[in-house]
Amino acid sequence: MTTETTGLWRQPRAIALLLAASLTVMANATISPALAGLEQEFADVPDAGFLVRLLVTAPSLGVMLTAPLAGWLTDRAGRRRVLLAGIWLFILCGTAGVCLPDLHLMLASRFGLGVAVALIMTAQTALIGDYFTGARRQALTGLQISARNFGGLVFIGLAGLAATLSPRLPFLIYGLAVVCLYAVWRFAPEPDRTGSAQAQAEGAGHPAWLALVIAVSALQMLTNGLFFMMPTQLPFFFASQGLNSALMTGAGLGLLSLCGGLTALAYARFKGSLPHAAVFAAGYGALALGFAVLAQEGSPALSLSGAMAVGVGYATVSPGFVAIALALAPAGRRGTAGAILTASVFCGQFLSPFASTPAIAHWGYGGAFGAAAAVLALMAAAALAAALHTARRRAPA
Repeated sequence: MTTETTGLWRQPRAIALLLAASLTVMANATISPALAGLEQEFADVPDAGFLVRLLVTAPSLGVMLTAPLAGWLTDRAGRRRVLLAGIWLFILCGTAGVCLPDLHLMLASRFGLGVAVALIMTAQTALIGDYFTGARRQALTGLQISARNFGGLVFIGLAGLAATLSPRLPFLIYGLAVVCLYAVWRFAPEPDRTGSAQAQAEGAGHPAWLALVIAVSALQMLTNGLFFMMPTQLPFFFASQGLNSALMTGAGLGLLSLCGGLTALAYARFKGSLPHAAVFAAGYGALALGFAVLAQEGSPALSLSGAMAVGVGYATVSPGFVAIALALAPAGRRGTAGAILTASVFCGQFLSPFASTPAIAHWGYGGAFGAAAAVLALMAAAALAAALHTARRRAPA
């Protein structure tokens, strides 16, 4: 690890922010192992199959609709207040599914969970920009992606075990957020906006910051939309090959998360010597390779290796979006920048099945994954061209 990364592990405020980052992955997928049991429990409810599946996507809709409000609150009411309020709401709405008697009330609680995630992600992103600068900020953006990947492994694994006992038990896992609540309350004070000379210089932001942050967020939305083909389409991809869908999907997503988590841990090391464009070129190249391998529809081992490459690529590009947006936004508008980034992540996730499912119906899994690989290869080529152009401009005459 780099000195920056090692030092961050010893800072309580950094650990508090990483715990907050790990919560966001819980919002959608934690209850996935319980869906079949919930469908049986509410079998007498009209359209129960459709409504139960909406329990997974409802938080994304909540994030998309309320992220602008979260940004406004974060910039005006203070980062700490918004983050604490978000975690409280996360615990209440997340655990509510244990006892709610009605499926429609459960859907409402899942929408409230999305509101909580919007508050948490927005305030947490702003605090990264307020607390840290330079290499330490970039190191923390990598560590938060790692926290999400490893958090996903732990939380979804626990949910799978709990769902074997009762479809209601996975909702209790959201109660683990109380640890994060204490850490934030104890170690994450409202930041001093004056700060050092370097912080003040960075705090001025770019004159065209809003347009540039929107452009970065649009790229993040496209990236997340392509990446989300993994959790939404991989189960059906393996089933179409006559494989054990549950076993192969668990292995594929588990290896994807593990490789992504390990890659994100090393982000600070390779980002320190490379510009963002070069890192994006490498990350999109790995993503393109992963989807190209999946498009071959080969052996199970080959498909799993493709999923691993996707995990490496996604973890390579994801920290850059946050780091670039925070560098562009003025200090007083980091909440707004965080809200735009947050909305773009969940918008990409929400729209992904609407684009990928018709593509698969038309071209098959091989054709759809191949098309995704082609798009990602073009993105990698564009990033590489930008990196080479920047290097030539900076080279001494």
